[in-house]
Amino acid sequence: MLDKVYVALIHYPILKKDGTIVSTAVTNFDVHDISRSCKTYNIKKYFLVSNLPAQRKIVERVIDYWVYGHGGEFNPNRKQALEIFEMEHYLEDVIERIEEIEGEKPKIVFTSAKARKNVVTHEKLKDIIRTCKDPILILFGTGWGMPEEIREISDYDLEPIKANSEFNHLSVRAAVAITLDRLIGEN
Repeated sequence: MLDKVYVALIHYPILKKDGTIVSTAVTNFDVHDISRSCKTYNIKKYFLVSNLPAQRKIVERVIDYWVYGHGGEFNPNRKQALEIFEMEHYLEDVIERIEEIEGEKPKIVFTSAKARKNVVTHEKLKDIIRTCKDPILILFGTGWGMPEEIREISDYDLEPIKANSEFNHLSVRAAVAITLDRLIGEN
């Protein structure tokens, strides 16, 4: 059902170019731009996952400015979008938080720009979201993508966004917006 859809942006664990696991840096755009897309598509909560104290402090400053500070007065729409934002240390914390809210564990959707086998199409996942009674958590990665162990715990592996181009390196903010439009947008 459309009232139980969640989004998480993963900053840890993330793959580095050489395949090692790292924590990636948060940008203020990760916070407010993705919140705006999520709010537009009626996502219940948008979680940002970062385990680094210094990165979490950056996010807290962004939230303070846009929700409690001058930014909220200057741009009330951004403040409203950030009402659905939460930060967690780890993916497991996000899953637990959704279980707290919904009373059940979410179905997890893995996304990646990389070509993979056994993926579900956007159309198929759109149908699943519209008919599934369980909460749905759509994961987006940063850096060079999420590690295999996250894909292995996921219920669905969503096909990459394809354009009529050899180039495939969208910003995560664009990928979230396009994905939400394909899964939840108007027919």
